[in-house]
Amino acid sequence: MIDLRSDTVTQPTPAMREAMARAEVGDDGFGEDPTVNRLEERAAEMLGKDAALFVSSGTMGNLIALLTHCGRGDEIIVGEQAHIFIAEQGGASVLGGIAMYPVPNLPDGTLPLDAIRRAIRSDDVHYPRTRLICLENTQMRMNGAPLTPKYIQQVREIADTHHLKIHTDGARIFNAAVALNVNVQELTRASDTVQFCLSKGLAAPVGSLLVGPREFIQNARRARKLVGGGMRQAGILAAAGLVALETMIERLSEDHANAKYLAEQLADMPGIELDPATVKTNMVIFGLAPHGLDARQLAERVKQDGVLVQPRGEYTLRAATHYGITRAEIQTALAVIRRALA
Repeated sequence: MIDLRSDTVTQPTPAMREAMARAEVGDDGFGEDPTVNRLEERAAEMLGKDAALFVSSGTMGNLIALLTHCGRGDEIIVGEQAHIFIAEQGGASVLGGIAMYPVPNLPDGTLPLDAIRRAIRSDDVHYPRTRLICLENTQMRMNGAPLTPKYIQQVREIADTHHLKIHTDGARIFNAAVALNVNVQELTRASDTVQFCLSKGLAAPVGSLLVGPREFIQNARRARKLVGGGMRQAGILAAAGLVALETMIERLSEDHANAKYLAEQLADMPGIELDPATVKTNMVIFGLAPHGLDARQLAERVKQDGVLVQPRGEYTLRAATHYGITRAEIQTALAVIRRALA
């Protein structure tokens, strides 16, 4: 199968498997796993923060961040297309009693600055207290759009004016850095906390990191335990993450080039609705002209010929490029999609 459903389907590299087999481990519940400690130190250093916490998933990392930033009855400002708002079962609200104020995402992934300002609550007994602005970089549902350092700094200025914090869901923050050709710290500097994934484009089998101030991470460690995220000999997993950080970032540009090629070729097909200029990283979200095949029908047709894509709506699908997908496989997938549309 040529699996384009998501970059979560990546397989660990041989170097990762070797590192996992040889990993030095201890009990992370006691802070004694040396490989986890090295991974956390390396992640904090790379993103320019004081400390980091290894967690099992991006969803857990975001949830822990929100539980640590906010108390029950507090409110966060979040994009209406954000993963936190749409695809994490409302965990912050269900488990933390945290309200969410969704504002529109623009096509470039940003939240309109004026919309953020309007969403900030005044000090009124009738309202929840606004505590946090949440960004997503890259913005997955907007074709993986990367947020620029300039934009993030503009949000920082709003946050500072109103004494708010910023959390960035940076599941694919390294995709953003590579696409914008900047050091990742330029994208994290203005955020108080950042979550990023090892198990997507970086191809580790499992795991994410939450980074931020040292005291915050100490409190986040308590929240991780609260939601059942305490781990023991987790160095076996962390070892793959260390390899991912050292070897898998620069190659993300290959995924971006393949995604751009895929988008350009899809855009030329009758019945496909897509502006390839919107594809900046490894996500290609494309539409089908109504009254023809719907998304599930197309996905089922191409599956029969060995290609997997993900329906995202009645007439919308997603294809993600990643480690293990070659240009030749992209060309094969394009041929399969063209036949299915015909």
